[in-house]
Amino acid sequence: MNVLALAGTTAVASAVEFVEAATIVLAVGYAQGWRPALGGALAAGGALAAIVALLGPLFANVATLQRIELIIGPFLVIVGFSWLRKAVLRYAGRMPMRDESAIYDRELKRLSVAGVAGFGVSFQGVFLEGLEVAVIVVTFAASHAGALPWSIGGAAAAFAVVVAAAAALRKPFATVPENAMKALVGVMLLSLGTFWTGEGLHAAWPLGEATLGAIVAAYAAAAALAVAVLRRVH
Repeated sequence: MNVLALAGTTAVASAVEFVEAATIVLAVGYAQGWRPALGGALAAGGALAAIVALLGPLFANVATLQRIELIIGPFLVIVGFSWLRKAVLRYAGRMPMRDESAIYDRELKRLSVAGVAGFGVSFQGVFLEGLEVAVIVVTFAASHAGALPWSIGGAAAAFAVVVAAAAALRKPFATVPENAMKALVGVMLLSLGTFWTGEGLHAAWPLGEATLGAIVAAYAAAAALAVAVLRRVH
């Protein structure tokens, strides 16, 4: 169950970041041409792949020698809480929903100004959005031996889907339920982080790995309750 949750979480998290990166690449492509847009994206992708290739196996080897859940678990709890907090605030009306079309129009206007290098904008956008994906992939690789292929596979699947959709649509992903995806990723990261922290503390989970499902349900219910309370207060 852990590896399936790991791959699924990586795929959804990667899809969110790749959608945001695609908005920037499309803006560069239409404003300054596809050569700098795709060149910057490929360069950033190569840098991110190098990070995963160098650090992923290193952490994977460490995981075979000692259990490091007390490092991975709290880290995922922090990252997951950040993702879920934003999603809850947006659902509650405390933060505006992310509008890919508006971001695309803003980037298009900025790229029309003389002196703005499309290659650099594309590289920065893809690298920064993809860096969080790389961190999640590498962190998951350290969870236990054999986790690296699952985490890379989830990210690769998301990348293939987003690239294919962007090539077909040639416009921002305005209808993607991005906040729902962020909420799902936040819940899963919090749940996996909690589960692995418990394992690091040698907690006796009553249902074994199936306890992860109960933790997911508890965090999802807490998030839904938080949205309802914040909406009422607002």
